[in-house]
Amino acid sequence: MKFSCEKSTLLDAIHTASRAVSTKSTIAVLEGLKITADSKLTLAGYDLSMGIRTFLDADIVQTGEIVLSAKLLGDIIRKLPDDIIFFETDEKLLTTIKCGRAVFNLVASPSDDFPQMPEVNCAKQIKMSQPMLKSMISQTIFAVSDNEAKPIHTGCLFEIEQNNLTVVAVDGYRLSVRREVLENAPENMKFVVPGNALREIERILSDDSEKFVSIYPDEKHILFEIDQTIFITRLIDGEFLNYRAAIPQKANYEVNVDVQEMINSIERVSLIVSEKLKNPVRMHFDGPVIKMSCITAIGKSYDECPIDSPVDNLEIGFNNKYLLDALRACNDEKIKLSLGGALNPMVIHPLDGEKFTYLVLPVRLKSGE
Repeated sequence: MKFSCEKSTLLDAIHTASRAVSTKSTIAVLEGLKITADSKLTLAGYDLSMGIRTFLDADIVQTGEIVLSAKLLGDIIRKLPDDIIFFETDEKLLTTIKCGRAVFNLVASPSDDFPQMPEVNCAKQIKMSQPMLKSMISQTIFAVSDNEAKPIHTGCLFEIEQNNLTVVAVDGYRLSVRREVLENAPENMKFVVPGNALREIERILSDDSEKFVSIYPDEKHILFEIDQTIFITRLIDGEFLNYRAAIPQKANYEVNVDVQEMINSIERVSLIVSEKLKNPVRMHFDGPVIKMSCITAIGKSYDECPIDSPVDNLEIGFNNKYLLDALRACNDEKIKLSLGGALNPMVIHPLDGEKFTYLVLPVRLKSGE
């Protein structure tokens, strides 16, 4: 195998493909990147759960395949000067990397030992802009569960009904729902994509509205085609929560609030909350303001946040992090809060439409807390 390419192009590809490389595995080859020189140069990482293949332009003199340690390769390329990098591998898999005056000689592994990624049936396609998918992931992923006892909730539900795409995440304490309208969506379907895979996909996606992503769900796997990168991951089997039934349809109070003002107030009150000093933020809806307070072993805090319409003496407690995560996911300047009672969840909506819905369960308040 023999090829050359630009350092910046190669480094970007290594960075992308390495997202699917196992950092600690009993199978050594899973800690490597498979490098294939053919009509194009391909770098692949696969940890038996998710796999990434990314393609890049290179001057290929001789075809071939090898596997090199992803970490070592990334460290070497990162330190090389900004110039053309030359690769050459002999029959004994001794690989020479040259750039400027720097030369590295590495022993590669045979590509035969690298596991095959699953084949995905691409009959059903979902096409959307990359920024749209990126925002749908970022505005729901915070509510994905990390409890492996119920694996189905460690992923996000994707549901398509009549050209409407809904992405849902739930962890038992909060629920996030994000909706968008698609053009030419396929037939109604639903599937659950692992949260750890979606976090990596979010990092690969572009903010350029002119760029699109194609999604191909199969029975057991799903393929994301993002520019020159193919991302494959398994789907999670199981029965996802009936999220529609979990969202209260009626509320005793509905108030509008400025998102940033509410975030600022909660952040200030939460300064005395820590991992060791966990106490809820007490929110007292009293007339035209929310009186926020917190008490921990190191002291007390208090702040107020205005609301647009008065509420008559409602006190409710929340985990500060859960509430802040939901508020930060709102892109709108103002939002609507739907409130039932002290033991009912708070539901967060946009002022108009149904682009997002966030639900946060309250914390039962104790006297003097």
